[in-house]
Amino acid sequence: MQESILQQGADLMLYGMGTVFVFLTLLVIVTTLMSSIIQRVAPERPALPVKGMPQPNNKANGQVDPQLTAVITAAIHQYRNKHGK
Repeated sequence: MQESILQQGADLMLYGMGTVFVFLTLLVIVTTLMSSIIQRVAPERPALPVKGMPQPNNKANGQVDPQLTAVITAAIHQYRNKHGK
């Protein structure tokens, strides 16, 4: 018995979508499994401070570092001059 072309197209579509769904499901499962294995084998270490990077200042009362303010102001001024705004 010969199927109609629409039936063949629907069958092919369902087969393809099913294959993709199964592959993506397996990918998620394997990735989750690998992540849990890595967490057990090599637990995350605290990040080391990078040399040359400014350390955050824990200033009370919302004080802003004057040097940071000057840098931001200069950057805004440069941007406005460059873009004519």
